[in-house]
Amino acid sequence: MEDMEFRVFRVLCASVVNKAAQSKHEYKSQYKHHYHNNQRQPNVGGEVNNICSEKCNESFKLFFHTECFLILYKYIEKYFHARTINLLKLRYRFQNNHLLCNLMKKLNLYFLISLFPYFFSLSGGYAQVGGKAAYEFLNLVSSARVAALGGNLITVKDDDLSLFTQSPALLNSSMDKQLSLNYVNYFAGINYGFVAYSRSFDKYGSFAAGLQYINYGKFVRADETGEVQGEFRAGEYALHLGWAKQIDTLFSVGATLKTIYSSFDTYNSFGMALDMGATFQNLKRNFVASLVVKNAGVMIKPYTPGNHEPLPIEIQLGVSKRLEHLPFRLSIVAQHLETPDMSYIDPNTAPPAVDPLTGDSIKPKKMIGDKIMRHFIFGGEFLPAKFLSIRFGYNYQRRQELKVATKVSTIGISWGFGIKVSKFTFSYGRATYSLAGASNHISISTNLGEFYSKKTPPSAQ
Repeated sequence: MEDMEFRVFRVLCASVVNKAAQSKHEYKSQYKHHYHNNQRQPNVGGEVNNICSEKCNESFKLFFHTECFLILYKYIEKYFHARTINLLKLRYRFQNNHLLCNLMKKLNLYFLISLFPYFFSLSGGYAQVGGKAAYEFLNLVSSARVAALGGNLITVKDDDLSLFTQSPALLNSSMDKQLSLNYVNYFAGINYGFVAYSRSFDKYGSFAAGLQYINYGKFVRADETGEVQGEFRAGEYALHLGWAKQIDTLFSVGATLKTIYSSFDTYNSFGMALDMGATFQNLKRNFVASLVVKNAGVMIKPYTPGNHEPLPIEIQLGVSKRLEHLPFRLSIVAQHLETPDMSYIDPNTAPPAVDPLTGDSIKPKKMIGDKIMRHFIFGGEFLPAKFLSIRFGYNYQRRQELKVATKVSTIGISWGFGIKVSKFTFSYGRATYSLAGASNHISISTNLGEFYSKKTPPSAQ
């Protein structure tokens, strides 16, 4: 016996097919009528007949790929979101039902694309850029090292535990018993940070737990008339639980589960997110390549009932290379690969769309180079000694979005350094966001295993 949800699904599929066929018949009748009214005119009958055939096919395809797609997607959003249905079971039923099999062939890529973000992120939307998603604090950079290198660093695999927030695949055995503390003095009295600890096991891999927070400070509560009623606080928190495993001498994979809580006065929200990454490291050539998907998840409890917002899902790809005869490492990270065009045109400064003299429309210039460069972040790390590193970075997108054309500034440029003193490693990073100032990042890490050692038995006399 089939479950009720799938029965409804089959009825919807049959309804869509019938409606699409009816629409195609109506188009044929319409163009045939047009043909009979114009067949006496020379060279019109054949032309109209060709248009009839083309328009019928185009209309049928358009109808099928729009309305059919929307109906099915609404069904998926309504029923699959509320109930867990085994994907393999669903796929089996598609293969064993002629109607559904043909329907899947007709929908083709549109249907598959609609299923991918649903089953992958369960957020009902694609990656967002520019504050269109909830829990944006997950993308804030806590590590001073990462901030100094441009804001993204998924291509360095060493003993720096703060990097596991960039990609879980960077977790490794050299981080065993590492403790990492990160603090950021942000703008407008906002501060945030991250604390993490890691353990490694030969058989099971490397594990890490961390807490990310942001404190927005105190706010004055007032009613609609402006009467002050007190104060309230706002903040957001995320618990990170990460795991990574070395597959062989070259490849490692990892995942981080994030439990998110957000509170703005009386508005509270709860959600879950997942980071997944893979890293390739060639020690002989000092080369690293990484791929990571961040913040794929769902808002479980929305701020207001029924208003589930998407999460800031993002796909990143990066490479780094340490030079053989120079103590220098170059890192290049491509961000927001899920969003090909990240360009933004300010309507206040946009060029005119119509020529004021001729009245002709002006086609906007295609800035392909600008669109490509907005994805890239460049970082360089100079390593003159084992205890010292000097860092700098350049974020093209940040500069293009926040610069002032009439002012010379260092917006988009970041710098910092790291120094190891005894058992502690101190890092500082400064990233310029606007003419108003920059953010200051401080990180401290240490290996707790170095504070105690096993006592050796006394030598035999």
